[in-house]
Amino acid sequence: MSFGDPNNPYGPPQGGQQPNYGYPQQQPQQGQPGYGYPQAPPVPGGYGHPGAPTSMPGTVSAARVMLWIIFGLQVVGVILFAISAAGVDAAKNDDALKDDATFQQLADYSSGRLWGLAVFALVWGVLALVMAIKVGKGGNGIRIATMVFAIITAILGLYPFIVVGLVHTVLAILVAVFVGNANGSAWYKRPRY
Repeated sequence: MSFGDPNNPYGPPQGGQQPNYGYPQQQPQQGQPGYGYPQAPPVPGGYGHPGAPTSMPGTVSAARVMLWIIFGLQVVGVILFAISAAGVDAAKNDDALKDDATFQQLADYSSGRLWGLAVFALVWGVLALVMAIKVGKGGNGIRIATMVFAIITAILGLYPFIVVGLVHTVLAILVAVFVGNANGSAWYKRPRY
């Protein structure tokens, strides 16, 4: 292929010929992006709030599920305490059980104390229910209340109720960690419109 041929359309311009055959050359304008490129990177979170999550993070959703599980366990605890209190009340008057050593250990707990534990378990379950419901719309105050609730639940699961409280302790620690991490903080501090 020879570029010396003046009729070759693929060759360089010859002599006095201008490129584009008479159209004036325009200088490229500075500052304008090329075709198909965005003007600016998108703002994360939208609405000018950087980093605000638009959907509930997985860890916060898991904490919500764990709060529902704690609520379910509290309901089971209320039922067991109420049945125990009613059983102790009914059995204290039975002459056949006065010689039974295992019953005497159970009878050492007064029925009032068992009813008190049932009420405490009910109140604690209602708190877990409120925290689970408020995860979707709650602000930073709900986040702090949930963390305090989870820490107290973990402590109560260790000391007085160590045998049955182990599940509560594990769930409560996970709730405190998931709500207290950066994703939880961003979720509870997000702007609401």
